[in-house]
Amino acid sequence: MDVPVVLVHGLRASRTMWRRQLAALERLGIPALAVDLPGHGARVGGTFTVDDGVATIERAVDELGGSALVVGVSLGAYVAIAHAARRPDQVAGLVAAACSTRPHRLVVAAWSRAAAVLEGFADHGAAVNDWFVAHTIPAAGARDLAAGGYALEATTGVLRAMAREDPVADLRAVQAPVWLVNGRFDHFRGEERRFLAACRDGRLVVVPGATHLVNLTQPVRFTRVLLEVHAEVSAR
Repeated sequence: MDVPVVLVHGLRASRTMWRRQLAALERLGIPALAVDLPGHGARVGGTFTVDDGVATIERAVDELGGSALVVGVSLGAYVAIAHAARRPDQVAGLVAAACSTRPHRLVVAAWSRAAAVLEGFADHGAAVNDWFVAHTIPAAGARDLAAGGYALEATTGVLRAMAREDPVADLRAVQAPVWLVNGRFDHFRGEERRFLAACRDGRLVVVPGATHLVNLTQPVRFTRVLLEVHAEVSAR
């Protein structure tokens, strides 16, 4: 039986960043749902908390029948790890992409200061964001990102919330099989061996040619990994 899939987006993005993967899953008849985290997408302007993020995944899994393969990238992966640790009954498998670095307080503090400067601009940093997207994401992926809008004022709140999280400790509690999926050139790969060692049943997949937002910079390769993971989880 096909296991349904829940997809969780990254910081400042929305559920539309999963369009390519949703299309592939739909072609194969695999039930799937991409969600908006609090403060993002259709929920922009709201306050992000990890608890609310976990609750968002819980509702999506319940909507799909109570158990799913949960797939997150960047912020979405950190929240998906927290969800898997808290709700093992809901997780048939976990893909945690672009999140193999702990949110160290000093690093988070530096990012928070930079984010506060951008959010203080008249456009809340929209011009800077658009420049980075145009120069780091392929055109099709950039269109998918833009379709859901950008949560330009969410960053400082998200970083404040994530500074209190310990994804390595959460991974130790995850009972489901875990796939850590990182782009070859992702700056968040720094502790992937530590993350892998924390998993009870873990695998590490490095996607050639990909940077941080691996499902957008190498969508075909990432989707192939996703479908291979889904086949293994469904076979179990």
